[in-house]
Amino acid sequence: MKIFSAAQIREIDAKTIEYEPVSSIDLMERAAQSFTDWFLENHVPTEWSVTLVCGTGNNGGDGLAVGRLLHGKNYKVCVYLMPGDTLSADCAENLRRARASGVDVRTIAAADNIPLSDTSVIVDAIFGSGLNRELSGLPAEVVRRINGSGKTVVSIDVPSGLFLDRKTSLAIQATDTVTFQIPKLALYLPVNHRFVGNVHIVNIGLNEKALSEAETRLFFTEKADVRPLLKPLSKFAHKGAQGHALIIGGSFGKIGSVCLASRAALKAGCGLVTAFLPGCGVPIIQSHFPEAMAVSDRNENHISDILFEVKPHAIAIGMGMGTDEDSQEAFRRFLSTNRVPLVIDADGLNILSKNKDWLDMLGPKTILTPHPKELSRLLGEWTDDFDKIDRVRKFARKYNVVLVVKGAYSLVLDAENLFVNSSGTPALATAGSGDVLSGIIAGLMAQGYEPIDAARIGVYLHGLTADISSKKIHPRSFVATDIIEHIGKAYFEIEK
Repeated sequence: MKIFSAAQIREIDAKTIEYEPVSSIDLMERAAQSFTDWFLENHVPTEWSVTLVCGTGNNGGDGLAVGRLLHGKNYKVCVYLMPGDTLSADCAENLRRARASGVDVRTIAAADNIPLSDTSVIVDAIFGSGLNRELSGLPAEVVRRINGSGKTVVSIDVPSGLFLDRKTSLAIQATDTVTFQIPKLALYLPVNHRFVGNVHIVNIGLNEKALSEAETRLFFTEKADVRPLLKPLSKFAHKGAQGHALIIGGSFGKIGSVCLASRAALKAGCGLVTAFLPGCGVPIIQSHFPEAMAVSDRNENHISDILFEVKPHAIAIGMGMGTDEDSQEAFRRFLSTNRVPLVIDADGLNILSKNKDWLDMLGPKTILTPHPKELSRLLGEWTDDFDKIDRVRKFARKYNVVLVVKGAYSLVLDAENLFVNSSGTPALATAGSGDVLSGIIAGLMAQGYEPIDAARIGVYLHGLTADISSKKIHPRSFVATDIIEHIGKAYFEIEK
C-alpha cells in the first residue's frame, strides 16, 4: 500500500472528484460514513454521549457529517465549532445539514466553554493532514483542554496539530486515529505515538486510477503485499533445492543466540542450516537443535577465524559473537572475501560501528538489522524520527545496503524505497527476538529471495507471529522461541 504526502493526498482527492466523477461534498460524505461505520463496529453503545470538536476546514466538515450520522443512530451528539468567518464550502454545507437534522451545534467562545465531564467520547475534527503551522491561540487551548480531559479521543484522519513531514510539539493525544484510506508515515513513527494511539485505516472509495498514477517511494506493508512475494513450494522440492543458510556467531555464555537464529532459518523454509560457532557451542546446538549441522571455530570460547567448507546460499553473522580483538579481525577477513548474500546483526553491527571504514567492504544489498542503540552507533544521534529516516536513507544509498530499523512498525529501507511494516505487538520486545528475525531473513535469502523482499517478508512474518498468538500468549510472557513456533501459523495466515 502506498504512502503519500499531504500534497499528493489533496491531488488524489481532486482526481477522484474528476475521474468518477463525484462531487467533493459526496466524497466527504463517503469519508464520514466510513468513519461512522468504524465507530459503530467498535461496539460503542448508543447511550454514549459524543462530543465532536470541529474546525472550519474540510476536516471540520468531516466531523459535522459524522455528528449528523451519529445523531441519526440515536447517539447523544453535541458539536462544538471553532469560530471563524470563513468556512470551506463543504464544511459550510455540512453545518447546514447538521443543523437541519437537529444536531446541537455550538460555536466555541473559549476553551473552557466545552463541557467534557459528562461526555463519553470526544471526536477530534479540528485540523486535517494539510496543517502547516504550529498550534496557537484558541486552537492550542482547546487541544490542551481535550488532552487533559482523561476521555477517550478519536481523531478523524489525523490528530489535529500533527505534522506529516516534521516533528510535532503540540497535537491532540488520540486514543484512536481513524485515517482515510491512505496511510501517513507520521502515524507510524515512535515520536508520534503519544498523539496517534491506535491507527485504523478505512476505505473511502478513492479512485483506483488516481491512486495508481501517484508515484511514491514510501509503502505500508500489509498481508496483501506479502502474499504475492512468497515463492510457490514445488511438489518436487527437496532440501538441496530449498537453500542452505549459514549462521555465524556465538561466544561462551551466548550460544543461545545462534541456536535461535539457526532454528528460525530452518522454520522460515530453507532446506539446510549450518551453524559456525566456537568449540564450546557445538555440543549445545547439537543437543538443542539436532536439525542443524555445526562447524567449530578453533577457539573454544569465541570466534577467532571464520573458515568453513560448506557452500551456503545466504549467511547471517554477528549474534552473540562478542567484540574480542581476534573476533573483530576474523570478521574483517570474512567481509573482505565474502560474496554470499549476507545479514549482519548484533555484534556484527557493533564491530562495524568500531571500524566504519570496513563498511566499504559490504557486498551489494547486504542487510543490516539494528535496534535503535545499534543504529545510533552506526549513524550518530538524530534529532527526531524524520532526521533518523533521512540519515538511514543516505546511509543505504552510500553503501548500497538494506536496513531493517527494528521497533514498533519496523522500517525496511534500501537505496530507493522505504517500507513501513504493519505487523507485530510489544510482545516482540524480548531477548532473542532479533536473533530470530535475522535467522528468518537469512533462511528466506537462502531460498533465493532478493534481499529487499527477504527483509520485508521476514519482518512481516516475525511480527505476525505475535499478532496471531496474542489471544493465547500474554505479551508479557511471550519469548523468542514462541516466535519460532508460530512461523508456520504465520505462513498459513498469509496464504489463506
